[in-house]
Amino acid sequence: MEQLLTTYLDELLAGLWMTVRLTAVAFFGSLVVGTAIAACRVSPIVPLRAVGRLYVDLFVNIPLISLLVVVTFGLPDIGITFDLFSCAALSMILLGGAFTCEAIRTGVNAVPVGQVEAARSIGLDFFGVLRFVLFPQAFRSVIQPVVNVFIGILLSSSLAGVIGVKDLTLQVSEINNEAALGLTTYLLAAVAYVVISLLAGGLGARLEERLRVQR
Repeated sequence: MEQLLTTYLDELLAGLWMTVRLTAVAFFGSLVVGTAIAACRVSPIVPLRAVGRLYVDLFVNIPLISLLVVVTFGLPDIGITFDLFSCAALSMILLGGAFTCEAIRTGVNAVPVGQVEAARSIGLDFFGVLRFVLFPQAFRSVIQPVVNVFIGILLSSSLAGVIGVKDLTLQVSEINNEAALGLTTYLLAAVAYVVISLLAGGLGARLEERLRVQR
């Protein structure tokens, strides 16, 4: 352990920073995409609902590793190229957006119908109802499920090394190949993932308690 921390500390910190960056970008991107798809799924416009459902049905059933390969090596065949970080982030956003959408839609469905009818009676259109009635309450009631999406994105970021993104998992793998330190490197990476996940879960629990919707 001492050799690992003294000789390879810079590499470990670089890998950890890459994991944090990738997770943050993918999570916030998933929030944006998930919110947009959730709006489609609860829309009164049938084609939009169909598009939202198709998106969710498609991406919740695609393994991330397959999506990574398609985005990284398939898109260049049609003239679309991204750097490796963007390929990993885009893949995770597409997948995370589907799960975020379902979490938000659950919160939307929990809002009493009477509130929606009251909003319509005072002249709000569909987007006004979403903005002022449905989404504010939905987000407050699904904090923990959204945190679970964050944790899922964090853990799935370990697959980014498959396409060459030097996240924490790939860094410890390369260190282990070079120094043959055994399980020590992987245990250290596991501790980092556990700590971040627990911190996120604790923060989510506190936010949920403070912002809980009273009905």
